[in-house]
Amino acid sequence: MKNILDELEKLGVLKQFTNKNKIIEAQKNHSAIYCGFDPTADSLHIGHLIQIVNLIRFQNYGFKPIALIGGATGMIGDPSFKSAERVLLDNSVVKQNTNKIQEQIKKLIPNIQVVDNAEFYKNLNVLDFLRDVGKSFNISYLLNKENIASRISNGLSFTEFTYTLLQGYDFYNLYKDHNCMVQLGGSDQWGNITSGIDFIASSVIKDSKACGITFNLLTKKDGQKFGKSESGTIWIDINKTNEYELYQFLINQDDDQVEKLICFLTTLELKEIKLIMDEHKQQPFKRLAQKRLASEVVKFVYGKEALQNALEISEALFKGNIIELPEDKLLKIIKTFPHHEIKNAKTVLELLVETSICSSNREARELIKSGAISINNLKIEDNETIINNIKKIISKFYIIKKGKKNYYLVF
Repeated sequence: MKNILDELEKLGVLKQFTNKNKIIEAQKNHSAIYCGFDPTADSLHIGHLIQIVNLIRFQNYGFKPIALIGGATGMIGDPSFKSAERVLLDNSVVKQNTNKIQEQIKKLIPNIQVVDNAEFYKNLNVLDFLRDVGKSFNISYLLNKENIASRISNGLSFTEFTYTLLQGYDFYNLYKDHNCMVQLGGSDQWGNITSGIDFIASSVIKDSKACGITFNLLTKKDGQKFGKSESGTIWIDINKTNEYELYQFLINQDDDQVEKLICFLTTLELKEIKLIMDEHKQQPFKRLAQKRLASEVVKFVYGKEALQNALEISEALFKGNIIELPEDKLLKIIKTFPHHEIKNAKTVLELLVETSICSSNREARELIKSGAISINNLKIEDNETIINNIKKIISKFYIIKKGKKNYYLVF
């Protein structure tokens, strides 16, 4: 029988696991496996795709995936390796976020079971929790956990200190009622995962089959978590990050990162990934690996039609004829351009300097003279061209192109 751990290790995804034999046994018995998602925002972001993709991988090996939405834990926030206390969210906001994230997960994994951990606590009072759960956790044991110890010097409230107890109790409920033997998460979740395993084993079920797995966090070169661009977080809600933005974010990743990203963010098998990388290395300037990465992720998150939209927009950008795009696609691409408002400028020369598109009158004149400035696909040949004489796009704005690749939105 093929072992899921072997595949994960070869892909470079696997970080730690508690007991290999228990994981293999859980695979043989088609047990459930879960991953938690706290509703601290109204959308998952691209970093969450690692856990989504791994749930699918485990499903392909016979496990039954469960997504646990933290309707309860989201009210507190996980302190693990955070530099400061989280801002507490209102209950109504958490509920709205929970509903939206549940919809996203079900779209990405249609037959997954989704559980809201608020159900575990709605009839449990604080005294019962302290007696039945809190009694099983030794303070010294908790303080020795890296995810908690790392926060002590910066300050850690009792509220966040109890988070690991809640996550342990979550695992216990899923183990007891849903035949869930395995919890997975990022490497920053090791302390929380082992807390649940120890709680199940020592306090409830002596011959426990509970086990855990963590994955390497996807980080950028500077060590920061992957998922942010210059314009902010890359969400998987199309209304927050559209298909073109997602495609461009991924296609612009560096060569030394792209193989890892394919392994982390797609369900492609290792054989195919190696073929992609071999072909890419023969002609790296074609960015074949980045294109495959971007295509796979956009198609997975938003669907085939959205991928076609992203490809059409990208092609128009490459050819320099973006204003010929349909209005809906044009609005998606201009969202990514730097935005500038016209204040006092009347001529193109004045506009280029006022918006800092050009650093000086001299640079603006040189670019206009060389034919490097166009507005709404109209090449500007005269420094004194009056802006108001140029027809606006959709009666609202101008698109300025500087050189071959730099676009700006002016309104």
